[in-house]
Amino acid sequence: MPIPSAETQSINHDGSKSYLIPFLLVTSLFFLWGLANILNSALIAHFQPVFEIKRAEALLVETAFYFGYFTIAIPAGLFMEKFSYKKGILLGLVLYAIGALLFIPAAKLLMFGFFLIALYIIASGLAFLETAANPYVTILGKAETSVQRLNFSQSFNGVALIVGPWMAGQFIFAGNEGLMSTVDEKQQAAEAVILPYAIIAAAVLLVALLFYLVRMPEPAKSAKLKFDKGIFKHKHLVKAVMAQFFYVGAQASIWGITINYVTELIPGVSNEVASKKYMIIGTVLFVIGRFLGTWMMTFIKDHKLLTVYGALASLLCLSGIVAGGEVAVYSILSINFFMSIMFPTIFALGVKDLGEHTKLGSSFIIMAIVGGAIMPPIMGLIADGAGIQQAFIVPLICFLFVIYYGWRGYVPKPVS
Repeated sequence: MPIPSAETQSINHDGSKSYLIPFLLVTSLFFLWGLANILNSALIAHFQPVFEIKRAEALLVETAFYFGYFTIAIPAGLFMEKFSYKKGILLGLVLYAIGALLFIPAAKLLMFGFFLIALYIIASGLAFLETAANPYVTILGKAETSVQRLNFSQSFNGVALIVGPWMAGQFIFAGNEGLMSTVDEKQQAAEAVILPYAIIAAAVLLVALLFYLVRMPEPAKSAKLKFDKGIFKHKHLVKAVMAQFFYVGAQASIWGITINYVTELIPGVSNEVASKKYMIIGTVLFVIGRFLGTWMMTFIKDHKLLTVYGALASLLCLSGIVAGGEVAVYSILSINFFMSIMFPTIFALGVKDLGEHTKLGSSFIIMAIVGGAIMPPIMGLIADGAGIQQAFIVPLICFLFVIYYGWRGYVPKPVS
């Protein structure tokens, strides 16, 4: 059988054409960006002794990562409007691979700033992948099964959240913990990140090659993205942007500091164990919470569930502040369950009834993930100054706004 050309093809709506291979390729994107996201928590814990930096500085890993999303989200959309979704995915995968490969010189030169640049480039690539993946999944098959396909693809994002902490424990932390008194020891620890990120780069480039070779349908052209200041009259959208800012800030902060939290509150637990055991418990709860929450929305209003989940996440933050030992640790890990539905629920409520402003409104809500760049260093400063438990006041405050949004802020009001 001849190899399919790299050209895109028109969409066949009769359902007779098999899109299995394109669908599997697009599904792999969900896994790849989930893996990059969750590995940041390991890097934050790992870089502290390697570069002799405090938590606040180490949490700049999240800042570099989420700032990449923030700055590239709209350019990625514009690129795909002008060219194609397939070309956008290819560019995103190449950027992802370049960023991962830059971990090699960053480790060899022992430069923390170089790692931040690499992470920014990785996230820039992911902005392209996330912009394209959801529309692609919806057209790769019959319209009536699009929701099922999207849920299936998103489940691989959850798989990555479980695989990532195991990889970190196996490749990054194993044999690279304890006192690093010499340059050679620090060099060895820094170079521990090379193998996992080289493997990731190779996998990403393989996926890019397959995308290039396989014929892909192209989502239908939609209305072009245009700025209209009238969109700010939709107060529920403005509040959704704020709620998403605070939610992503809380999530990035919690994931970024979890390994530090576990090792500090449970004596004798190493970073390796914290990642391979405790962090995985948290991410498994996140995945379970996403599926269970989606099911619960069949009989509980989405905004009500968001309010309840926000309230319980807040209470668990409070427990993480005042409790001790394993009670505090499992309280923080349990927050993952209640964070699980927040991003998609806030997004859906925020774009409701926007009409012709839907596309622009979606862009603003996606850009709100810049909260993940701002909140973690603030949490790190509090952790360094007042203590790691007291730092959970940051996500606590963030979840209070999520509660407000689910309670009252989500309501669309007539626009004059």
